[in-house]
Amino acid sequence: MNGAARRGQAAGAGAGARRPLWKDLIRDRYLYLLLLPGLLLILLFRYGPMYGVVIAFQDYNIYKGISGSEWVGFDQFTRLFNSPDFVEILSNTIIISLYKLAASFTIPIILALLLNELRGVVFKRFAQSVIYLPHFVSWVIFSGIIITFLNPVDGMVNVVIQHFGGSPVDFLGDVRYFRPMLVITDAYKEVGWGTIIYLAAIAGVNAELYEAARIDGATKLRQMWHVTLPAIRPVIVILIILSLANILEAGFQQIFLLYNALVYDVADIIDTYVYRVGIQEANYSYATAAGLFKSAVAMVLILTVNTIVKKSGQEGLW
Repeated sequence: MNGAARRGQAAGAGAGARRPLWKDLIRDRYLYLLLLPGLLLILLFRYGPMYGVVIAFQDYNIYKGISGSEWVGFDQFTRLFNSPDFVEILSNTIIISLYKLAASFTIPIILALLLNELRGVVFKRFAQSVIYLPHFVSWVIFSGIIITFLNPVDGMVNVVIQHFGGSPVDFLGDVRYFRPMLVITDAYKEVGWGTIIYLAAIAGVNAELYEAARIDGATKLRQMWHVTLPAIRPVIVILIILSLANILEAGFQQIFLLYNALVYDVADIIDTYVYRVGIQEANYSYATAAGLFKSAVAMVLILTVNTIVKKSGQEGLW
């Protein structure tokens, strides 16, 4: 009896033993070969340049290089935090990012819910294409179109305003209108991307849930609220977490191409400030310190939000 038990335990231990790693590598060698190009790309262009972060702790001299430049510790960060412009650029960055986050979070969900209710297949596909098309236009081209349309002298928008008896408005040169223009133009350009993602998530919702809701007498609005939104909640949570990771980005290309000295007070963000003060004036260590600060804040935010989401019962990123 004891011998049989020992043999059973030995067999169970053998069955539960993990396969050697090299056997798994050999078995899945073709899958790993497919993974290799992407992995090399990440290592080369993502992790490789991270070595340059050390210049944030140096008084970097382009002629001496990283190895010959003087180490100054946290002096560049102290200089950044004590700068009279730091509070202003940080608040501008956060405010603009939160405005954009609010728009990019709500509008795509609403559009996806509305498009999902369309019954005409041809019109539905046409509407999706129209909404999604601006995403493929670069900010360089798109900003030129915006500047042309909003020109205070002969722009189409101001021509319409004057036609109805109003006065021309300098939308891109007035601090009262610049931030709203950033949010509106960003939403117009990028809303299609989020809409397509939410539509794909809605397509995976079990049709039987809608059928049960209709049997219970739920209206279309009730079906959206009690069936569709809870079903796509994991996708919404993941997109929010990913958006918060870029909370200090605020859209460098868009702002850099649209802003001017008249609206620096409400439009100057960390990236544009670093470009002007750090890059144009060759303060590379100062620019790197600002970039490292932004990356550290983004990492803390994404870890914090992911932890809160997991503790609330939802599925986080990891």
